[in-house]
Amino acid sequence: MVDPIVLRLAKSAILSEFGNVYSFDRELLLKEYPFLSKEGACFVTLKYDDSLRGCIGSIVAHTRLLDDILHNAISAAFSDPRFTPLREDEFSHLHLEVSILSTPEAIEYDDYEDLLAKIEPKKDGLILKYGSYQGTFLPQVWEQLPSVELFLEHLSYKAGANPSVYMHHPTIYRYRVEAVEENFNEVLPL
Repeated sequence: MVDPIVLRLAKSAILSEFGNVYSFDRELLLKEYPFLSKEGACFVTLKYDDSLRGCIGSIVAHTRLLDDILHNAISAAFSDPRFTPLREDEFSHLHLEVSILSTPEAIEYDDYEDLLAKIEPKKDGLILKYGSYQGTFLPQVWEQLPSVELFLEHLSYKAGANPSVYMHHPTIYRYRVEAVEENFNEVLPL
């Protein structure tokens, strides 16, 4: 189970962009929550009511989890190229989610049918890599795309390709997430 401190970190990082009232002591946090000092990868997702408002993350751990959460929270709120920067007047409609990713593992498969059989709906997050094409879907996307075929079809589009990419046997990785979510205004800042 993910510690709710990750939500508090993400909210505080976002609020800090509106003023320095929400600054916090990183070293004290690392002492109090040692898991934040380990390398980790996360996604931070913001929704306005039920619509996506920002989602930025890391697929592979490359820095301390603390730093990844802070960076991705600020990026999801202010730098997601699909959206304008977050405004304070949106807070009352905002929903915040932090997903901590496991290390991705390649799925060994013979053909498309074998790949379909090896994917676990509602559990697997997937990464598609083929040449310059790359995309990922968190396991939460299964809510909108409940069949494996639909999930893979839309993943290929997200990667910039189309479903015919599966004829070329792209590399597919799976990962799992532990996620915690809450209405933005209900998360206590640090």
